[in-house]
Amino acid sequence: MPVLIPQINMNKLKNEIKRSSSIILLSVVLFFAACQSKSTDDQKSKKMTETRGKTHTSYEEDISFLRRYTEILELSDASGDGRIALSPALQGRVMTSSSSGDEGSSYGWINRALFESGDTLDHINVFGGEERFWLGPEGGQYSIFFKKGSEFNLETWQTPRLIDLEPFETKIATSQKAVFTKKASLINYSGFTFHLGIEREISILSGGEIAAELGLINSSGVKMVGYQTVNTLTNTGKTDWKKETGLLSIWLLGMFNPSPSTTVVIPYISGSDEALGAPVNDEYFGKVPAERLIVNENVIYFRGDGQFRSKIGLSPARARDVLGAYDAVSATLTIVKYNKPHGVTDYVNSLWELQDEPYAGDVVNSYNDGPPEPGKQPLGPFYELETSSPALALKSGESASHIQVTCHFEGEEAALNPIAEKVLGVSIDEIKRSFE
Repeated sequence: MPVLIPQINMNKLKNEIKRSSSIILLSVVLFFAACQSKSTDDQKSKKMTETRGKTHTSYEEDISFLRRYTEILELSDASGDGRIALSPALQGRVMTSSSSGDEGSSYGWINRALFESGDTLDHINVFGGEERFWLGPEGGQYSIFFKKGSEFNLETWQTPRLIDLEPFETKIATSQKAVFTKKASLINYSGFTFHLGIEREISILSGGEIAAELGLINSSGVKMVGYQTVNTLTNTGKTDWKKETGLLSIWLLGMFNPSPSTTVVIPYISGSDEALGAPVNDEYFGKVPAERLIVNENVIYFRGDGQFRSKIGLSPARARDVLGAYDAVSATLTIVKYNKPHGVTDYVNSLWELQDEPYAGDVVNSYNDGPPEPGKQPLGPFYELETSSPALALKSGESASHIQVTCHFEGEEAALNPIAEKVLGVSIDEIKRSFE
């Protein structure tokens, strides 16, 4: 089912925007849509919940909003408190979730302005959602975001429709699991054609399954929701995928609501730079200022406040199989865990240039949104937690999967602390004091 966005006449606006850069294009449209007045009915239907001093949009409100524009499938755990909302039209995307039913906080960031605008954009459509399916690499001679021979800039950058606007087919839909599929083809910058099949299986987890996955002994006094996605890519063509002609990777990106008190926490493998390389790559959009990025002996702290456009990444020599974030005001701990194959070092490189090392990419990333330049509107704002599979050298008919688990925990700091220490290796107090 396609995204059900009401059609409004924005041709004049689109023509004007196309004459500007892509960043300005996105910013102007989002700002325009955000400034559109809401109806009286919308205002009356808006529900908010107060959570430990911070106002959150409720899960029920976000679901009601989304259903005005697109089909939403809901999964719930046995208690009915754990909920997740899925969009078949947006590639089986997890739009948001709740650990406390309808009235609970909505954890995923949703771009209401873009839905309300009734429009779609040329280069990318940032609808939001706390886990979306993408494919890499973004840049380089094997990129699937740039056409052969084009320059690597915002004017020529194009998100493939497959992972931007095309719906996935719903194969299975129950109260606790959904499976989405898609058959497609893509041509990379070097001219190689990938014929591929995608399957995305999403399952909501019980409290016991969350505890077992993260190695937790006691999580009493904490509200939680968790889900696992198994993302499988199959080479459906007759030609093997080889490094010499380019490889694909499975890339999962989660967009979450930022706050001034949100800190991204990424444990990493310690050791000398000579042996393992630098602990973090912090130069995607220019070097991250020291007041926004702290590299301690075993853990990295990165601001997730949505106020400064920046991105970091960790190599396979440094990355562990887990990362997370903590919002001190709402007392919400988010954990992302994924399957990181042991000893694998080839990951696609997404830098926007012809590369000397096209398989020296990062495994995990975090992006913090903010104005692209002074005086311009941010895309969100939001912050992201991202993981990637290795570069997939699949023979004809062969498949590979990338598995990710996302969990949210809400409660008193004393109850959250054992979870943070066990999974991330640091206490809640250490996270809170990281940027003091």
